[in-house]
Amino acid sequence: MATPKKTTSTKKAVEVKSVADMLKQLAEMQQDLMTSRRSHRAGELVNPRVLSTLRKDIARLMTAIRAAEISADKESK
Repeated sequence: MATPKKTTSTKKAVEVKSVADMLKQLAEMQQDLMTSRRSHRAGELVNPRVLSTLRKDIARLMTAIRAAEISADKESK
């Protein structure tokens, strides 16, 4: 009989960052997205999936920033 394959979790470890750090990372990711878009228009981008991946990562980061802001507001009340 075949041995069952072991699956490993591919989720990244959750890092606790401050809102300022996340905003800095957001600005860098947005700049990367703009650069990738320019490269894609010029035909220089090797992997166009980078665009959708960056957009999704930016959305995840914006969600984390908003969640941190909401939790900070709840703690201050």
